[in-house]
Amino acid sequence: MTTEKMATRPLKPWTAAPRKRYRLVDAKLVDPKDGSVHENVTIDIKDGVIHRMTKLSSRPSPGDEVLSWTHNEPVDIVNLEGRYIVPGLIDCHVHLATPPGEDGLKDTMNQDPNTALLRQPYLAYEMLKRGFTSIRDCGGAGLAMKEALAEGLHPGPRLFISGHGISQTGGHGDMRSSKDEEYQCCGGNTRGLGRIADGVASDSQTFVTAHAYTPAAIQNAVANGVLGVEHGNLIDEPTAKLLAEKGGFLTPTLITYETMASREFGNFLPPSIAAKNAKVLEAGLASIQLADRCGVTMCFGTDLLGPLQVAQSGEFKLRKQAGLSPLKILQSATVNAARMLRQEDKLGRVKEGFAADLLILNANPLEDIEILARPEKHLLAVIKDGKVLSSRWSKLRLDVDQTALIE
Repeated sequence: MTTEKMATRPLKPWTAAPRKRYRLVDAKLVDPKDGSVHENVTIDIKDGVIHRMTKLSSRPSPGDEVLSWTHNEPVDIVNLEGRYIVPGLIDCHVHLATPPGEDGLKDTMNQDPNTALLRQPYLAYEMLKRGFTSIRDCGGAGLAMKEALAEGLHPGPRLFISGHGISQTGGHGDMRSSKDEEYQCCGGNTRGLGRIADGVASDSQTFVTAHAYTPAAIQNAVANGVLGVEHGNLIDEPTAKLLAEKGGFLTPTLITYETMASREFGNFLPPSIAAKNAKVLEAGLASIQLADRCGVTMCFGTDLLGPLQVAQSGEFKLRKQAGLSPLKILQSATVNAARMLRQEDKLGRVKEGFAADLLILNANPLEDIEILARPEKHLLAVIKDGKVLSSRWSKLRLDVDQTALIE
């Protein structure tokens, strides 16, 4: 084999397959920015982005204008026949590093790291099949999985990671202390750690997020420059107004509490924690209403662990139960989430120049947001970066590499 021949081969062969071009005609486009619905829309997808969008005055023929756009280049034309298109969903609080496979909380958290890593692609693809084309991991997922998903080595959502969390004394990261100071490093012990939001995050064009429940914890975080608040179940009105004033983001995660209290997963938590869980869920429903009244920007999150991950889409139902409108719930999983990720020029809407992340639905989520909680009945296809990665619709096949036929 010559050096010249070796050089022509891609360094990462799994990224070599060319993307298809798609033209989706006769779509009803739902824009979460303002809740408008546009009929008879044609969407051209090229090189993984939304190349062009046109709105016709009447329903087109599937072959209309195709030659003028493609100049005889191959394109897959799909007539949606009035089905709905929404942007790909964004879950802003997941834990990809705790995949299913174990029974209770203790075993889930104590999975062998290598075992957990090999299970993560399965979990990522399950999330994608529910319509989540982007996910924000709030502690645990690593760079290797982020890159594997981005390169298409495994089908799954686009992954935003925070790395390992910083835990307070008495928090999730506690270990039994060692008698010998020499071994304190084994628990991640760090002395003299001052303010965590001292400019390091902003210098990296991002911000700090805090897992916080009480008004005191949230106020302390916001006062120190934190812009993201996870959970926030016990937030009060002054604290909500402060968070709104500072332009912060609240990511409630109601579904994790409901699922842990369900009959199916009733043994997931030890009894000492299960008793607190019901109170936190009740407070969480009220906190969403309060945050909405105070003008806090809310994002969509789930915070599910291990076997509970199957309940991810149920968060839509709970937010409806809390009294939010379908539009505000959809915004939390699209435009609000994209803004928090600082990806508002790429994600969260179906718009020219944006990433071709979109869902094809057989019903309008603005009429009933709970259709997003039932993807097995209403989600026809998931397109991420211009590729059909999940489809329950006979008119749209998966984008998979086909083995060349020899006979």
